[in-house]
This record gives sequence, C-alpha cells and structure tokens, in this order.
Amino acid sequence: MINYKRYQLANGLRVLLQEDPSSPMLTLCMNYEVGSKDELPGRSGFAHLFEHLMFAGSLHAPNFDQLIQLAGGENNAFTNQDMTVFYDILPYQNLDLGLWLEADRMQNLCIEPQPLQKEKRVVVEEFKESCMEEPYGDLWHILGDLAFKEHPYKRPVIGENFEHIEAASLEEVREFYENYYCPNNAVLSISGNIKAEEVLERVEHWFGHIPRGAVKRPAYAAEPPQLVGRKKVHRANVTDAALYMAFPAAARLETAYYLEDLLSDILGLSDSSLLVRQLVKQQKLFSELDVYITGTVEAGLFVIEGKLQEGVAIEQAEQAVWAALEEFKAQPISEEQLQKLQNNTEHNLLFGEILPFQKALSLGYYELLGQAQLINEEADYYQQITAKQLELQAQFLFQQEKASVLYYLPKA
Repeated sequence: MINYKRYQLANGLRVLLQEDPSSPMLTLCMNYEVGSKDELPGRSGFAHLFEHLMFAGSLHAPNFDQLIQLAGGENNAFTNQDMTVFYDILPYQNLDLGLWLEADRMQNLCIEPQPLQKEKRVVVEEFKESCMEEPYGDLWHILGDLAFKEHPYKRPVIGENFEHIEAASLEEVREFYENYYCPNNAVLSISGNIKAEEVLERVEHWFGHIPRGAVKRPAYAAEPPQLVGRKKVHRANVTDAALYMAFPAAARLETAYYLEDLLSDILGLSDSSLLVRQLVKQQKLFSELDVYITGTVEAGLFVIEGKLQEGVAIEQAEQAVWAALEEFKAQPISEEQLQKLQNNTEHNLLFGEILPFQKALSLGYYELLGQAQLINEEADYYQQITAKQLELQAQFLFQQEKASVLYYLPKA
C-alpha cells in the first residue's frame, strides 16, 4: 500500500504528496494535461516543441538544467498523445529550488524570437533524424494514419511534418503556452523524504498566486467503429521486411484495458509467449516479434509487429499470425497459466513503484486519469480477471475486419 495525500489549491493545481523517509532524494513531477491530441490541425508537434521550450529559460531562471545540476540533481521530460511530464530528482533539502523553478516556468517562460528559433531548429533536426533517416522511423506516420481515420491519435507525437513547427509563429506558441501551461491543467506529484503538511505550505507559497488558465481544447470527432479490414504496402530504405497489425483497443479506464494488457503479455511478453514461441522459435518466420498496447487515455491500439527472416514472404508471415491467433481463440489460457501471469503482473506493479521517482510518476499519471487511487488498486483488477474473460476479449478483438495491416518492405 502506497500512502499519499491529495490536495488542490484554489487555482486548481492538484497536488499529490507521498512521504518516503528511506531515500535522501525526492522526485518532483510536473504533469501537464496536454499532448499531441490537443494540437490544432496543421500545427502538429506543438506539445513536443514545448517539451524543449520549457528548458529554454524563464524570467528568473535563464538556465534551468544548470541550477538543477548545481543542486546535485537531474531532470528530464517526455511527451505522449495525452500529457507532457517534467521531472526533477533532487536531494530533499533542495525541494524549494525545484518548486521555484517549476513555478517560474509555469508562469514566466521566456517565449522570445531567439530561444524559439533555437528550439524549433532542434526539434526539426530531431524530426529529420528520427523520422526521415532512421530505418522504420516513419512507422507511426503510416500506421497511425491507417488505423485512425478521425481521432487525433493518428498524428505522431513528434508531428505530422516538420513544416508545421517551422511555420509556428511566436503568437501561436505563446497562445499554446498560456492555454495549457497553467495550474488548473496540471498535477504536481512529489515523493521522497518529505513531510506532507510542510511541503504543502511551500507549494502554496510558490504556486498559489499563479492564476488559472482558460484551457480551451479543440473539438475532435470520436473514432468510428472499424468495420472493414485495412491494408497498406509501404516501401522504404530498409533491409528487413516488417509486418505490423493494429487492432482498435480499449481506453485506459475501461475494464477491457486490463484484459488486453494481459493478452499482449500472453502473446508476446517473452520467448515462451505464444506468438514468439511459434513464429520466431519454431516456424522461424520472424527474427523478432513484439506485442503491446499503446495504453492511451482514449481508445488506442493493440499492436503485433515483427521483422521477417530473410526469404520469408510477408503474406506467409501474416497468415501465420492469423493462424496462431485463431488457435489461441479456440484454446484459451489455462487457469494455472493465468494465475502465473497475474502474479507476475502484480510483482511488476509492486516492484515498479519502490523508488520515489517511480511513485511520483505514477501518482501524477493516475491523477491525470482522475483516479489517483489506482496506484493501490490496479493489481487487484488484474487478479480478478478470469480465463473466460480473456477468451471472449480475444474473440472480440482479433477479427480481420478490425485489423489495420501494414507491410513495411525494402525498396525493390
């Protein structure tokens, strides 16, 4: 059981505090409820751009990284479709420094022509290197567009193209910042050698005066049900053919999410998993194979992907995947296998939240979902799953009319 305390300031900032006297360090996470799905059409990549801009300096702290490092800490950030997260790991004595820095860049980020142009160049270069030069780097530009027809999850987090970032005006960037980077769109989660009541006073001191923001999100259409299978062939400068099969998956807070998470483990977690054992080890059709869910807040994707062995026809590989899935649907997992998998999942959840860093990240994430208590409840959700539920979910999920299949092939 992870004990924590939850507060909310008058300006809307949600605060999650977890006391862990076992560590000399603390982790401070600033979680903003803005991701790539919140971007306007034609202005993709803004959330990721701000992941960079937030380190470019604020009114009272022109060099964020240097101040953290001089205090014996480290920091980083990440962006996904639903949120942007910044974290600082510091000796607990330097909590005030972390709070001051995060509050300053929440209210006083320096969005000026010179730093903006610098970060735009960095982001554009990252786009070119990761999406245009790396093998399979454009995968999510293709697969996302194939699997989603309406929902903004079709756009990659890094952006649809680098021209959107190049064309971003100073006014547009400032508007994005003022709309989303405000206390009522954020969660502050802290874990470490702290006293909750004392820390809350410091949080109120540094953040309490920051005004609420408007937080106007663009409207977007719900993704319609997929009724017909989709297939696309893409050729690029790669050496190995790859197969990608994506199925519409449950939203993060739906019961089916937990079923599909276990299904992905059954099919592709390890060398003994069904698809890996059959298609990599036994039939030797794939050199590597992975199965995962995207785990997005709204309905996402269940993905099976693998690189083919040389000389294997991609149509043969796809047929083998379908055959294995049909076999699994007809012969579901035994109760003994399920219990072993459930115990392994519970072990990973518990041991994945030992350090203050892990607990602060999880508390912020669950609070953004609106259910901070999940940090203590999710293991029970997995334990309650039955083999029959997994069987029915597999039959519902793995249907050819629901599949978006991508053949990613070397150029002829």
